[in-house]
Amino acid sequence: MGAWPGAAAADSVQDFLATLPAAQHDEFIAWRTAKNQHDRMLDAYWQDIEKKRAGRRLKRANTKFFDADDYVWTFPPTYKGPRLGADLDKRWERFLAAQEQPQTSKQEKPIPGLADFLAASRQHYAFEPTRIPEREFKRRYAEEAIALGLAKEQVVRVYALETGGDGTADMQAGINPITKKGKPISSALGYAQLLHANTIGELVKHGDSFIKRLQRLKAAARDPARVDELHRKIASLQAMLRTAKSVPDNWYRHVAFAQTAKGYGMHAINLDGDIGPWLQSLKLRGLKDFAARKGVTNLSGEEIELMNLSGPGTGLEMMQPVGLTVPTPNFFARRAYYVNKMVIDKTSAELLAEFTRRMDASSRKPGAVEFAQAFDEARQDKLPWR
Repeated sequence: MGAWPGAAAADSVQDFLATLPAAQHDEFIAWRTAKNQHDRMLDAYWQDIEKKRAGRRLKRANTKFFDADDYVWTFPPTYKGPRLGADLDKRWERFLAAQEQPQTSKQEKPIPGLADFLAASRQHYAFEPTRIPEREFKRRYAEEAIALGLAKEQVVRVYALETGGDGTADMQAGINPITKKGKPISSALGYAQLLHANTIGELVKHGDSFIKRLQRLKAAARDPARVDELHRKIASLQAMLRTAKSVPDNWYRHVAFAQTAKGYGMHAINLDGDIGPWLQSLKLRGLKDFAARKGVTNLSGEEIELMNLSGPGTGLEMMQPVGLTVPTPNFFARRAYYVNKMVIDKTSAELLAEFTRRMDASSRKPGAVEFAQAFDEARQDKLPWR
């Protein structure tokens, strides 16, 4: 159904109405009137949501608990007015498309893909990730996760949901990991589907430790080619870390920096056999540690994924007794709510149940089965750098 473009386009709409016969003119006006009324209700709803969220942020800062009055207890209103007929709807869509043509030069830049990450990494940091076989990547990931105190079920179930159970180390959201067909829908990459801003944040937190580990590996290496590889990798990572630390250390600045080639060029470290498994395991461990500091332990894979999807603090709020019964729009920005189809028209408890359903199904896929086997085979004493 074509969208109403707003009051600023009123003159253009009058031009459109002038092209219609009387019957369709009346049909369009009836739809427009009802749709405008609905849009005003929808705007008011999301304004109320944001007002409640702002109030909870203040409460959270004062370590206060939330109660029923802190939330909106309904879902967004749905449009129940008249619909445009098929012919009129198509005419309206064509009209809108024609109106938008002069603005094509202002369209958003496409989301960078794997080739872009790799090219930027080579250009700005002379970095080429060490690619290893998929099974070996899973084995290293399992070893890292075990060493960090993560359970097999936690990690494999997050992998199952994030990747559909067949994810590869180089999987990007929107690209089928098996056929490699599709179009990037976000920068989310790898088994844990880290965003490029996540990679920058983890590099700032743990980059010095990454470098020290690589230096230990280099000192223990006997193969000259491996020594040279690690020497170049250390220099590249040092350059990345200097650049990452030149940006203020907060999420919003990392998101902005990640839109630049120097920012998303760092994302390629997720593909590296020496760095990627540890980096992604640390991201999951960070969620577990955040929860522990708030007194929440023994997280399930579903609960870790809830924190991963909505943010650590919001995820924990959704797990509280009141939060579990609340409609999910309370916890997401307006656009994010509608983009993530999985959360629409659910309470937090229903969303967790949907996680369980999907995780159960995807955990039977070959990639997830292989990952679980990697955990069963992994032994912590095989890590050469610890």
